[in-house]
Amino acid sequence: MASAALSSAGTAALLADRDEALMRRYASTSPRYTSYPATPTWTPEFGARDFTRALEHSNHTDGRGLSLYVHIPFCRKSCFSCACNRITTQDTRRAEPYLSRLDREMVLTSRHLESNRPVEQLYWGGGTPTFLTLSQMGDLIDRLDARFGLSSSPQRDYAIEIDPREADVFTLRHLQVLGFNRISLGVQDLDLDVQRAINRVQPRIMTETLMEEAHRLGFRSLNLDLTCGLPRQTVQSFAHTLEQVIELNPARLSITDYAHQPQRFASQRRINAAELPSAEARLTMLRDAAERLDQAGYVRVGMDHFARPDDSLVQAMHNGTLQRNPQGYATHADCDLLGLGASAISHIGNVQAQNPVRVKDYARALDAGELAIDRGIQLTQDDLVRREAIQQLMCHARLDLAALGQRFNIDASRYFALALSRLDAAKRDGLVEQSGDIISVMPVGRQVLNHLAGAFDAHL
Repeated sequence: MASAALSSAGTAALLADRDEALMRRYASTSPRYTSYPATPTWTPEFGARDFTRALEHSNHTDGRGLSLYVHIPFCRKSCFSCACNRITTQDTRRAEPYLSRLDREMVLTSRHLESNRPVEQLYWGGGTPTFLTLSQMGDLIDRLDARFGLSSSPQRDYAIEIDPREADVFTLRHLQVLGFNRISLGVQDLDLDVQRAINRVQPRIMTETLMEEAHRLGFRSLNLDLTCGLPRQTVQSFAHTLEQVIELNPARLSITDYAHQPQRFASQRRINAAELPSAEARLTMLRDAAERLDQAGYVRVGMDHFARPDDSLVQAMHNGTLQRNPQGYATHADCDLLGLGASAISHIGNVQAQNPVRVKDYARALDAGELAIDRGIQLTQDDLVRREAIQQLMCHARLDLAALGQRFNIDASRYFALALSRLDAAKRDGLVEQSGDIISVMPVGRQVLNHLAGAFDAHL
């Protein structure tokens, strides 16, 4: 029995070493495919008039709802690991000019949209949306309702990102009154040493108290955001964080891989690069996290999300309405996404566009009476076919070539001959299997799902 146990442990160790070697080989800087084509390929030649035409054309798609994203670029404190577009300030009055310009953007946009299109999804991100005062949040909701007509349907998905350090029970109650039914709490890590290294000290009790109140108030779903690869993280410390998170039992959980880019993000220059975990340690953390969450009953959704079986994210994955967009994974694939605010991204029909990243550039365009479109792209038929293939892989870790061919009236196997040949090595390494027209990503391949999907990217 003892020798059998040792043999089993040895086999497990060999498999773990093999998996880590594979992950190192396939690690890449491929896009995360929240958009396809990815934003670096978009052109500044695409402007406000092109976007306006796309908005008007989108009205001709019967029954197509709207998904609204609102970017609030303010934070009271700067987290060193942050790669978001935000302004650090303690003064909530600084948000007033921005909120006025948001309303101006709503007016300019809504005049090109039919008023009867349901707003099925609403998402406030940032920055820290709860930086706003309660009255500012209420005013923003009123303006959104006046311009677009918000929904009271139980099926609506209205979510907001919350920093537990900047919210309390009164905040949650106010958000519920405003119509939000889902919240996402930024956590990153529960280890105090890691929190100090990223300037985000957030004791577990803060998160736990807010979660308990959210459950008591009846919020439909609650998400926790974690980050792997932060300074001072170890395999052991991240495992302990996962144990605590599983005890907290959130409906959803996202685990993103930290990208250290101090040349792009000034705040990341405050991080000591020598304290970052090795690539091997990060891969071990991600693999262990997937195993622990699987044992705890969570279902892996796409590449970096996990959810309880009864959550709407899992249901959307099963019924084919799961979508990957700039906010991650969403449940309504049949909506046009309209992004409002600095840096916000829109997906309208066959068009993708982004607002200026810098608030002053966003403000300048709106003060001139124009929609603030910085760059965009009109998708070709080839882009549409490839976008659907990549969406299927990123959302379902599976691609049915026959169904894709039928949808676009193509011979998908011939159309994607080059893409399929790019997957040959991954097939030999056991990351992907193909049976007839069905391509399936194996569990070990989930950690490099974006790299595998990149085989279908004509712009890389």
